[in-house]
Amino acid sequence: MNFDFRSLDWGYAYVASEWVIRVAALLVVPQRRAPSAARAWLLFIFFLPWPGMLFYALIGRAYLPRRRFGVQKQIYETIRRIEPRALTGEVVVAPEVSPELLPALRLAEQLSEFPVVGGNRFELLPVYDAAIDRVIADVDAAEHYVHMLFYIFENDDAGARVAAALVRARQRGVVVRVLMDAIGSRGGLKGIAPGLRAAGAEVLSVMSLRLWGPNAARFDLRNHRKIVVVDGRSAFFGSQNIVSAHANRGLTNEEMFVRASGPIVRHLHAVLLGDRYLETGDLPPESDSLAPAERSQTPTGLAQVVPSGPGYNEGTAEAVMIALMYGARSRVVLTAPYVIPSEAFLSAMCSAARRGVVVELIVDQESNKPLVQLAQQSYYDIMLRSGVRILRHTGSFLHAKHLSVDDEVALIGSSNLDIRSFALNAEVSVLIYDRSVVADLAQVQHGYIQHASQVTRDERRQMPFGRRALENLARLTDSLL
Repeated sequence: MNFDFRSLDWGYAYVASEWVIRVAALLVVPQRRAPSAARAWLLFIFFLPWPGMLFYALIGRAYLPRRRFGVQKQIYETIRRIEPRALTGEVVVAPEVSPELLPALRLAEQLSEFPVVGGNRFELLPVYDAAIDRVIADVDAAEHYVHMLFYIFENDDAGARVAAALVRARQRGVVVRVLMDAIGSRGGLKGIAPGLRAAGAEVLSVMSLRLWGPNAARFDLRNHRKIVVVDGRSAFFGSQNIVSAHANRGLTNEEMFVRASGPIVRHLHAVLLGDRYLETGDLPPESDSLAPAERSQTPTGLAQVVPSGPGYNEGTAEAVMIALMYGARSRVVLTAPYVIPSEAFLSAMCSAARRGVVVELIVDQESNKPLVQLAQQSYYDIMLRSGVRILRHTGSFLHAKHLSVDDEVALIGSSNLDIRSFALNAEVSVLIYDRSVVADLAQVQHGYIQHASQVTRDERRQMPFGRRALENLARLTDSLL
């Protein structure tokens, strides 16, 4: 007996399919997911079942192909050969920090693949063009190799200047390898990469869009790191990409890049080479420079690399920040352009403020992502009730990402204070236990605050109902942003 599709009521069939999707979502979405994230996805799917199911299939799970997890294990083994992991950092750091912050140190050593090392020097580079000039100067002085990894390497004036320095390095016989994120560096891969390759440089597209195959990658799982390593002698890390300061229309970027020297350079290099290994399956000859070195006993310049993202311990950077805030005694300063905190992160901020710690959150007056800013502002009321000072920076788009605690510890890197940075993107931060560096960072933070206005509870109470409704609606998408 043949079924006559003409007799089927397609309207009823479509409604029935939507309910099938809703019921299935109730069973699948909450698995191994935070309640807030599950609620956001279920709300989306319940209102728009078919579009919701499609988006969930594309970006609902932070999965990586099995091959990439297998390769990640090989990277861990390589890192341990570079710097054998041992929980000895507390002995070295204890004299430099208060006892209340030692639990955060222990947690960082448990979660990171890298130990605390001393004998490092850090030069803060908060001036945008000067930071790019400093990178170019090191590239021009390179004798053996230059390795770069950037989320954004743009085909503009800044990208052209750096590319010209890399070409000059190749002409001197220096090995040049550049990793560019497939999405963030679309312009650079199209306009800069051909010239670099013609000069003999290696240019790799990181996490290229593939729906299947050994290196398959979702479009929303990006490599957000910014690392430069020159001859194993110096390294750069932080928030700055290779792009013009005026790339955001109407906004001028302000960043925090850091030049480092000492043992920490090897660790940053290991992160960069690990990302290259994920794409190529091999290590270049320059990796020989990562052979274990004698551990410096210098009790200054103590620091630890804290990588995070899929394939690393989940929530590494977030967990360390939370522990630092719970250990803070006097002051916490957080700086980030995008702040969509998890419940645990928000609780740590508010708890610190309630027990008398001065907690200052420096954000932007104007953002390049309006929806994210709306969701961010929906958290302001609970922060203000707890005593958190929220400072809106004006005069530039402050894209820097860092945290300082009690004039003793700083965390500087590429990670925003949101779910995407903590769980989805590949990020790298450096935890610094050096009071002179923290003092330098405090001067920079003071400059931010000099050009900031404070959000007040009265201002929030007088906010129009429509604006508050928009913020609350945007907050429902916090796990999707």
